[in-house]
Amino acid sequence: MRYRLRTLCVLALALSCGACAFKESGYGAGAQAERAAARATAEKAPQPDTPGMYLALIDRMQRQGLYYASLAHIDAYEKQYGATPDSTLLRAQALRETGQPSASAQAYRALLTTPLAASGRHGLGLLAGARGDFGEAARELAQAAQLAPTDAATLSDLGYARLREGDIAGARVPLMQAAELDAHSARIQSNIVLLLLAQGHAKEARALMDEQQFAPAVRAAVHDDAKKVAAAARAYKAGSVSLRDSWEAMAIPGRLTNE
Repeated sequence: MRYRLRTLCVLALALSCGACAFKESGYGAGAQAERAAARATAEKAPQPDTPGMYLALIDRMQRQGLYYASLAHIDAYEKQYGATPDSTLLRAQALRETGQPSASAQAYRALLTTPLAASGRHGLGLLAGARGDFGEAARELAQAAQLAPTDAATLSDLGYARLREGDIAGARVPLMQAAELDAHSARIQSNIVLLLLAQGHAKEARALMDEQQFAPAVRAAVHDDAKKVAAAARAYKAGSVSLRDSWEAMAIPGRLTNE
């Protein structure tokens, strides 16, 4: 996931192998060594003239998948200009993408008292989803959506998290909002397909996949997620029934004491 929550980023997943820009070197050279080498190169390279231009360069590197290199340039940026909410967000994203969830979470939390609080909540939601805690992911993403109610990516990720939690009804509104806000997003369209499958509208789901020209691997990924959503929905429904029965028991005088 770029879970950012796998958010059903199935189209990105289908392309991720071809877009991979970093491979572990052999002979024991791990992430620390790679980052140290990249930092040394970044500090020697000519830097953009303004902080804004430098941040734009780092953002472009991340869009190209160069997360390890971006971390080195973030270090160089903050050494020259100091840490800012924008550089902290870029750092949090790069740490998440390079498999450093604890450090990423710390950086995302640092944003919660800044104007980028919505991005901080979004990132924490993606981290929760990446570890399979979709209930926590949905809670964080719901807070992010309250802070940024027109952000289509946040709404889409919220809908996906609720689907994976088993809350199909709760996923509908944010996913439909996301689709209307950004009708051209392949990731959002894949989440709409997943919603249709979860609702039992297989014919409509197939039609949308045909319209969007989903590749076979993408279709397989959607159907795989649909099975997980179906299992989660059964568990969610069972939990809701159990909770309802508990409340009803407490509402009936004498029921518990008489049994």
